Amino acid sequence: MTKITSKPFGKTKDGTPVTLYTFRNKSGCEVSVCSYGGTIVSIKVPDRDGKIDDIVLGYDNIESYESRSYFYGAAIGRCGNRIGLGKFTLNGREYQLNCNDGRNHLHGGIFGFDSKVWDCEVKSNGTDDVLELRYTSPDGEENYPGTLKVKMTYSWSDDNELTLHYEAESDKDTICNLTNHSYFNLAGHKSGNIHPILVKIYAARFTEADNESIPTGKILDVAGTPMDFRDFHAIGERIDDDYYQLNYAGGYDHNWVLDKGHKMGIAAEAWDKNSGRHMTCSTTLPDMQFYCGNFIKGDQKGKDGFVYEKRAGFCFETQFAPDAINKPQFESPVLKAGEKYDETTVYKFDIK
Repeated sequence: MTKITSKPFGKTKDGTPVTLYTFRNKSGCEVSVCSYGGTIVSIKVPDRDGKIDDIVLGYDNIESYESRSYFYGAAIGRCGNRIGLGKFTLNGREYQLNCNDGRNHLHGGIFGFDSKVWDCEVKSNGTDDVLELRYTSPDGEENYPGTLKVKMTYSWSDDNELTLHYEAESDKDTICNLTNHSYFNLAGHKSGNIHPILVKIYAARFTEADNESIPTGKILDVAGTPMDFRDFHAIGERIDDDYYQLNYAGGYDHNWVLDKGHKMGIAAEAWDKNSGRHMTCSTTLPDMQFYCGNFIKGDQKGKDGFVYEKRAGFCFETQFAPDAINKPQFESPVLKAGEKYDETTVYKFDIK
């Protein structure tokens, strides 16, 4: 039975207290989450010899999380990923969002959900403690329409399954595309680059992107390209191939259209052969961004004083496709007034 304990995790620059919640299951494996950004601070699971290590990148203090340089572990919203030029039209009205990624809008804008202190409450699902996080995004925040009420429920099972359940409702039609930006390194967060990690993605297609990582609207087959992860491949095996999509993004930072569609199913697996740690990502969402930390600059100290360099972690960001609001051929991220956004992503850790 999973129990949650809590302790102070410092204060934000404006003096708001932040709390760190730690889930511990019967085998002693732990997940820690802080109320700032709904951030996953650590995930501690064993290797094949039983040695427990922390396998996500992050920081030891709230001050570093407030820098928001790489979105380590953060909950992302109101709209994850990019919107081209920050513009979209909904119900005949054009909206101009705040742009924080060059000419484009990224991960909810200048002050997205990753920068909010969420209201948190420990509850029970009958067998385990769970953490319920709430935030209300007011009408006009980052220039989005509608007051959006969001609830996220995080749970950690005795089988080392981390479940993120997202729920939201709006009083006006709006965009809602919630995800988590954890960077995983199954060899341990201090082990260096992720090139040896093996990845399998359950997708035969991906969305072509331009040199600003905005989808062109074309959905391409992965066959015959370095984007083909239908069987396990090491991340570093083809990441620096001379392929225009990799050249644009400096490696993998692309959206895969999942074979399973918009229903619960497996999106991807990752496996570190050396430690034996294996992860399965399952989701109800239709797409997934596979990002490999191409833009980490080695300019900050992470947990335990370790400096993360380029490609120190990878992300499985389950989502609606980037710029989907402007691409009618993609599944729509529009949440209608009074309807419910209800999506789930599960990260399961075991030994292979």
